[in-house]
Amino acid sequence: MPFSRISHLPILFGVLFGVLMISLVALAADKNPPPPPPAHARSPVPAVTDEYVHKEFGDNCSLLGGPPQFVGDLDGDGVDDLVVAARCKNPMADQAEYSFRVADPYNSFLGFGDVKVTSTFASDEPERRGICLLIVHGVGPEAWRSDKPKPKFLLINLPFKTLTVKRLALKKRTVLGVYMEERGEGEQTSSVIFWDGKKYRYQILGADLE
Repeated sequence: MPFSRISHLPILFGVLFGVLMISLVALAADKNPPPPPPAHARSPVPAVTDEYVHKEFGDNCSLLGGPPQFVGDLDGDGVDDLVVAARCKNPMADQAEYSFRVADPYNSFLGFGDVKVTSTFASDEPERRGICLLIVHGVGPEAWRSDKPKPKFLLINLPFKTLTVKRLALKKRTVLGVYMEERGEGEQTSSVIFWDGKKYRYQILGADLE
């Protein structure tokens, strides 16, 4: 074997060793178990009052009697978040003052992405007008009760009849989702709202075949 070829053998072995190590690391990463599922949601103790809602979302919003309140880790950061149903007279008016984001996952799913437009949509049922879902992401040890600035969301136009928060299995992880039994056009349809890492998304789960 010529000397030049022999001199290249260490380099060749080094390259092969590097490729082997990269493959082993990738294989080990693939075998890493998925993160554990979030803890089950529970009710806040004590229950949320209108005083809290006015503090975080303004006087235009008040609690909606009937639907339960939920506490759980919706965004996967290990800190509890809050979910409550409310009625808000003018969702767009106070978002800058109280630093919350108005979003419409339902109409975004249907192809209407401009919340400035969809916030003007009104239900044909007077008792349904202004019904919203308020979500507060927790920050620090005090979570959603913290006085520190925290991400807050006011979700409009959700056609829910009942609400519950429970686990939702996605492709690579399990999260907490807000499950809804719908009314109106979606009567006998179930759906879910969940955090995708950037925003809340709406997803249809199916229809009651009874």
